[in-house]
Amino acid sequence: MAIDKRFINQIIKVSSKAALASSFLVGKKDKIAADQAAVDAMRSELNKIDMNGKVVIGEGSLDKAPMLYTGELLGNKNGDSFDIAVDPLEGTNFAANNLPGAISVIAIAEKGNLFNAPETYMDKIATCNVEKGLIDLDNPLKKNISNLADFMKKDISSITACILDRPRHKKIIDELKELKVKLKLITDGDVLGALYVSNPKYNVDIFLGIGGGPEGVLAAAALDSYNCHFQGRFIFDNDKDINDAKQMGIKDLNKKYEINEIVKGDSIFCATGITTSDFLSGVEIIDNNYTSETLVTHKNSNFKEIIKKTDPIIE
Repeated sequence: MAIDKRFINQIIKVSSKAALASSFLVGKKDKIAADQAAVDAMRSELNKIDMNGKVVIGEGSLDKAPMLYTGELLGNKNGDSFDIAVDPLEGTNFAANNLPGAISVIAIAEKGNLFNAPETYMDKIATCNVEKGLIDLDNPLKKNISNLADFMKKDISSITACILDRPRHKKIIDELKELKVKLKLITDGDVLGALYVSNPKYNVDIFLGIGGGPEGVLAAAALDSYNCHFQGRFIFDNDKDINDAKQMGIKDLNKKYEINEIVKGDSIFCATGITTSDFLSGVEIIDNNYTSETLVTHKNSNFKEIIKKTDPIIE
C-alpha cells in the first residue's frame, strides 16, 4: 500500500521547522541546546498531523529522552498508522560550531515497515545500484573496490570513497590509500555521508565503515528510493547490547541486512539543511521569513527532489 502524497508537504514541514529552530543556535557552541530546539519543533509539528505515529528510531529510550523517545506515540490519533524514524539534528557539532553539514532528518513508513534499530553501531556499505553480491560486507575491501571499479567502468584510482574520519577506520583508510582510491573523509554525519552515493554529481562512489545503527536505517530509507545498494550489520560487542537485541527479537546477531529488510514497502524521507553543505543549503532568515532546502523522497511515486521553500517564521 502507498503512503498518500499529501503527507509529503507535511513531512517537509516537520524537518524544515526543526531545522529552523536549530538554526537560531548555530555557532552558539551549545550542541545540546541546538539539538533540543530541533527535537521540540519536530515533535510539535508531528503532533499536528492526522496520523497514528510511533517512533521506532528516536532520541533514545524513555529514560534518556523525554521527547521523541523510541516508542513514543505521535500525531492526533486520527488517520493512517506510521512508523517514524527521526534524527532532529544530525551533526550537533556542526551546528554548534557553524560548520557545514548539519541537517534535520525524518523518515516515515507504514506500521511495521521500518526496522527498529538498536542503539548500537552498524557496519555499513552503500553504492549505486549494483548486481547482487558484487559489493558485500563479507568481501575483502580490495575486492569490493575492484568490483565497483569494473562495474562502473572506472580505474580504481578514479573511485571515491566516503568514510567517517575515526581511529576505528585507520586500517580501512590506510588500505584505501594503498589502492590509490580518492577519499572524502567526514568528521560527523553518516546519514549525509551515505546519501552522497545517490547521485553521480556528488562524486562519491562508495560509502563505508562503522557508524550509528539508527542512522543506517534513516540512510536506507532515502537510498531505497534511489534504488541504491545498502547493506548493514549491527555490532553487538557487550552484554547490554546483546541483551537489548534479544529483547527486540533479533535472533541472529551477525545477520547482514539488505535494504529491503530495513525499509519495507513505501516510505517518505526528508532531510533539511541547517548549515550549508555541498548537498543542501542551510536555513536563511530574512526579515520574518526563512528559506530552507529539503531533500525529499517518496518511494511509491518515484519522487526524488531537493525542494527550496520560503515560509514565514511565525504562522
